[in-house]
Amino acid sequence: MTKLKVPNYTSLARALVDLFGASVAITQTDRLRGGDINKAYALTLSTGDKIFMKANAKNNADFFTAEADGLSAIAETNTIATPKIICTGTDDGEDVGYSFLLLSYIESGEKNKNFWETFAKDLASLHKADTSKLLSEKNSFFGFFQDNFIGARAQKNTSAASWIDFFRDNRLAPQFHDADSYFTPADRQKITKLLDNLDRFLVEPEKPSLLHGDLWAGNVMCSKESKPVLIDPACYIGHREADLAMTQLFGGFPQEFYDAYNQAYPLQPGYEERRDLYNLYQLLNHLTLFGPTYLEPVLSIIEEYV
Repeated sequence: MTKLKVPNYTSLARALVDLFGASVAITQTDRLRGGDINKAYALTLSTGDKIFMKANAKNNADFFTAEADGLSAIAETNTIATPKIICTGTDDGEDVGYSFLLLSYIESGEKNKNFWETFAKDLASLHKADTSKLLSEKNSFFGFFQDNFIGARAQKNTSAASWIDFFRDNRLAPQFHDADSYFTPADRQKITKLLDNLDRFLVEPEKPSLLHGDLWAGNVMCSKESKPVLIDPACYIGHREADLAMTQLFGGFPQEFYDAYNQAYPLQPGYEERRDLYNLYQLLNHLTLFGPTYLEPVLSIIEEYV
């Protein structure tokens, strides 16, 4: 896979005209709740179309091109639904200008009795999908064809032949570096020991998997047809255990989800012993973004493994 060729525009008005016709107009704009990073809107058009728009500062346009690439990577597997990508762009309006991403609008619905089982099976299919076209270098198995973002922070995706090397060099080490001011000299000694002995705790996967990368409940929608839809990815090729671990970090999904996933694609033995180490990456990211509330769980996990 090469970088996604999504239409990119220098104004929202031009994008709408090109994509929906010269007579198009926005007849209603509804601000939507949710999300700490971007503003979100439902735009109703004079054509009868309803589309979803994310907006951010103009200099944050890379957020949206990276998101579009992640959504495209998932969509190309034909395993689980994602919003359709319409375009990306920037606009000089609103004084300082803004960047935007237009997607198909997903009407929310109620979860039926099969929702979690369906989601588990679809996710297992995503994790089984071929990943050979998603890497930037030959003879590598983990990473992505470009860097992207985890929340508001950059996420490094340099390719590697080893999952353990990738997770140490692209996930834990950069996060520890950025959060260094929170740690004492004794903490730093434990961190060094953890990174130097990561192969004692993690295992290589049976095969590389395309990961959503930020798989918590807020990034899984239920469509009006009661089908799971993935949004806001932070994609890369890695060990599927990292996705499963993230689902359990903030409350977890119903047990029927995990039972159905394990039936569709059984996890390697010892996953529970590795889970907290995967979530250390997410907690370190939250520590840097949101402050010392997350320091105690970070230190607890370091202590657990060292």
